[in-house]
Amino acid sequence: MIIQLSASFANNIPDPTTKAASKIAIAGLCDAAVQISAICAQGPLADGLGDNTGAENADGDTQKALDVQADEWIIHALKQAPVAYYASEEETGILTLDPSAPISIAADPLDGSSNIDTNVSIGTIFSIFATADGAPENSFFRPGREQLVGGFFVYGPQTTLILTAGNGVELYVLEPVTKKFVLAIANITLPSSRSEYAINAANTRHWEPPVHRFIGDCLAGKTGPLGEDYNMRWVGSLVADAARILSRGGLFLYPADARKGYALGRLRQLYEASPVAFIIEQAGGGATNGTKRILDLDLSELHQRVPFVFGCTHQVGLVTQYHTKN
Repeated sequence: MIIQLSASFANNIPDPTTKAASKIAIAGLCDAAVQISAICAQGPLADGLGDNTGAENADGDTQKALDVQADEWIIHALKQAPVAYYASEEETGILTLDPSAPISIAADPLDGSSNIDTNVSIGTIFSIFATADGAPENSFFRPGREQLVGGFFVYGPQTTLILTAGNGVELYVLEPVTKKFVLAIANITLPSSRSEYAINAANTRHWEPPVHRFIGDCLAGKTGPLGEDYNMRWVGSLVADAARILSRGGLFLYPADARKGYALGRLRQLYEASPVAFIIEQAGGGATNGTKRILDLDLSELHQRVPFVFGCTHQVGLVTQYHTKN
């Protein structure tokens, strides 16, 4: 077995068939992740993986060659598992694999792919739902709180899998010799506060007033309204920023702004924001769209975008206050 999940993993999934299917699917995703990790490690030796394909994905983003390859590996893995439907950033619509299967999976096959050529950590994000009756969309067009499992792989100095099934957050590391994922941290817990934030400051002129005010007060430091000196960190790869925050705390913001196409945020709710929010909440943090809990938001479009704020509960709460106070 490529991964030996902990004895307590998936205890919150009551149906034994769904629980077993989720474990099989996670093992399949781990198989795909080993392949993705290996080719990422080759860097420029694997010629052309960071090149644009000349095509766009279903949401209008330029596809890299490895975006397409990662999606194909994941599809191949999930075809061997009891998965009914697959929704992907790289696919226009929902793929039907085995409509009688008990679970359905949404994924961003290669998050942060613009960083492929720069040796910055990238990853794979995924969400598992119980298959719903009726049309394939019914399995995905639902609030994120109905997820069974949320997880993401990080392809960096270590290849890691961060995972929750609603019973805390676990971290597995790919052991490079055996090529198996081994449990390394059984229970990741965020601190309630840390004076560090991640945001793309190049977009300052486009931010809405509440974000302007909050970041301005962070920059004001100890003499400002927040009374603390804040550090800023920004990788630009969601999985890398999320892994850092899970490791030491902090705040991540990818808000809506005034640029064309960014009025509803940039990150996708189904296969980026929702699984990461599930993980962050299970680690004791918070995740909102600025004012509302991400996991309570309805979904009406497959590639629906959402503003995303997550991290330590104190800082997430501050952002909400800045959005709601007069």
